[in-house]
Amino acid sequence: MENGNGYSNGHTAVANGLVACPAAFQASPAAAPMVSSTEATLGRHLARRLVQVGVSDVFAVPGDFNLALLDHLIAEPGLRLVGCCNELNAGYAADGYARAKGVGACAVTFTVGGLSVINAIAGAYSENLPVICIVGGPNSNDHGTNRILHHTIGLPDFSQELRCFQPVTCHQVVINNLDDAHEQIDKAIATALKESKPVYISVACNIPGVCHPAFSHEPIPYCLAVRQSNKMGLEAALQATVEFLNKAVKPVMVAGPNLRVAKAGAAFEQLADASGYAVAVMPSAKGLVAETLPRFIGTYWGAVSTAFCTEIVESADAYLFAGPIFNDYSSVGYSFLLKKEKLVIVQPDRVTVGNGPTFGCVMMKDFLTELGKRLRKKRNTTAYENYKRIFVPQGQPPESEPGEPLRVNVLFKHIQQMLTGDNAVIAETGDSWFNCQKLKLPDGCRYEFQMQYGSIGWSVGALLGYAQGAKDKRVIACIGDGSFQVTAQDVSTMLRCGQNSIIFLINNGGYTIEVEIHDGPYNVIKNWNYTGLIDAIHNGEGKCWTAKVTCEEELTAAIETATMVKQDCLCFIEVIVHKDDTSKELLEWGSRVSSANSRPPNPQ
Repeated sequence: MENGNGYSNGHTAVANGLVACPAAFQASPAAAPMVSSTEATLGRHLARRLVQVGVSDVFAVPGDFNLALLDHLIAEPGLRLVGCCNELNAGYAADGYARAKGVGACAVTFTVGGLSVINAIAGAYSENLPVICIVGGPNSNDHGTNRILHHTIGLPDFSQELRCFQPVTCHQVVINNLDDAHEQIDKAIATALKESKPVYISVACNIPGVCHPAFSHEPIPYCLAVRQSNKMGLEAALQATVEFLNKAVKPVMVAGPNLRVAKAGAAFEQLADASGYAVAVMPSAKGLVAETLPRFIGTYWGAVSTAFCTEIVESADAYLFAGPIFNDYSSVGYSFLLKKEKLVIVQPDRVTVGNGPTFGCVMMKDFLTELGKRLRKKRNTTAYENYKRIFVPQGQPPESEPGEPLRVNVLFKHIQQMLTGDNAVIAETGDSWFNCQKLKLPDGCRYEFQMQYGSIGWSVGALLGYAQGAKDKRVIACIGDGSFQVTAQDVSTMLRCGQNSIIFLINNGGYTIEVEIHDGPYNVIKNWNYTGLIDAIHNGEGKCWTAKVTCEEELTAAIETATMVKQDCLCFIEVIVHKDDTSKELLEWGSRVSSANSRPPNPQ
């Protein structure tokens, strides 16, 4: 079940991105049961901690330095080891799992595994996802000996991997002895949950199974203190914001991706109801706020926004952005027409009002909840009424002739018709960003994409992890052919896990998003027989169904089969479209991002 704040209930979520343990675990250390001496090990403690914070699946690639640790993860009741084809996909899967359950974990081997998974960990860092990256490290006796080990770059300094992880994780620990291992593990996992960022835990390969008195008691589950707003700061921020917004004639409010970090989705929706304001979402916040809200006007994405949304937002005389991230992609090459003096920016722990003061130690959830109570007295629906005056319903794509080559807009018309509250949508980097943004999500339908980092190939691993974490959803993934070629192998892991996702592979012969930014021969890829590849991966093991479609009639038949007869199968539908068939939003966005990228150097 989703808790209404952007995560499913893999663990008990509380305000401000922290995690509380269930009441049944509110025991004193003295009440903790003893563990048999043979089980009082670091490996068991780490495994138990993962289960306690809501991790049921660890995505792993075995290597000689992590094998002993993997034995302990496998032995833990309630914890499943999901073997992936490569470390990059294991990291992407942990990213997707964290989106579904609130926290994810992956396990790899030293350096060759760590430096492979690090790209996915960097993506999770950019998207504010708590991912616990566990690495099996060298034997504790080898540190400081000047020995050269395999899986390294040939230097006796074993800190290279640690130094690489420091910029992309919020906490790092290297565990080479057992005396303080208990504290190191607990602090790392707690930090990941509190900061909503990845952490790095390296465990020497010779110590996971060694017994130690520190692990002789059953670990007490976490009871992390909730961050509290400074009461005076909260009151000052509320007064300044209420005065600012009540002066406005046509204010609007826009949801940003940091709503997930603050777990403030429900508070945002309550504020929308209380204030009467028109409501939009930034593209990377799609799915965090219900699109069935009474005054929802769509996605605000500058020049490529939902129709009529830009005009209402940018013409407002006050706009409240809750949890925004403004970058070159979200601002369409810095072409937003927002004015700072009209902005109220609410971040997870601070509020900035116009050009005026910033109020620190003000938690977003507290602020939005209280703001709704105060704005209820002076509801203002002017912006939404203006929106209704100018709104013209979108037309449907032209009807296809029998056998006419399939168009992308026809594909997404049918995907829209598929969606229910039992689905989740994953959009790969590329034109799927723009086409999926136009989907109207029914209540309960989730949506994920990786906008800040934008790593091509992310969606395959993320689909694996998300489907594993959200078993109440049938996930629909829209993936371009170029992206799929980067990470295709782990479709096999989806089959091993018995997943029933639906993958639409959009085959248009290249990196379409890059073509629209800067074209060249490097954007053309070798075509694959994608359905043939998936059939080969299937190899008669697991439930899998594939189809290749070239026209609307074939697409309609494939969707009917996938949603009915093959609803318990992993369904892979290869969609053949023209290489120049792109959304108008990508054409506009690509030209503006290209312009931003090609700005000449400033004069020296």
